[in-house]
Amino acid sequence: MKERRLYKRFSDKLLVRLEAITSSKIRVLHVKTKDISAGGIFIYTKEASYIPDDTRFIIDLTIPSKNKKLKNFEKCAGTLVRSTSEGIAIRFNRPAKLLV
Repeated sequence: MKERRLYKRFSDKLLVRLEAITSSKIRVLHVKTKDISAGGIFIYTKEASYIPDDTRFIIDLTIPSKNKKLKNFEKCAGTLVRSTSEGIAIRFNRPAKLLV
């Protein structure tokens, strides 16, 4: 099968503050990443089944200063693209600048 990803993925476990925005409310989650790329992020969460398909997110990522693969990550926005029993995948609205 041909690789369809446009961006390199990093498998770092980073802390994330997510603001989940639905039509009825804003909910804040403090979670960790499974992996991240310039195009999106996969978040570990047991609450995946409670997040509606149309949910939008504000993503605030904490990158430790010792991390040499990623640089400062500005707050960005994204949309839920899939959920699994392990967590959720979010596509960024525009590519993030991650590489050093």
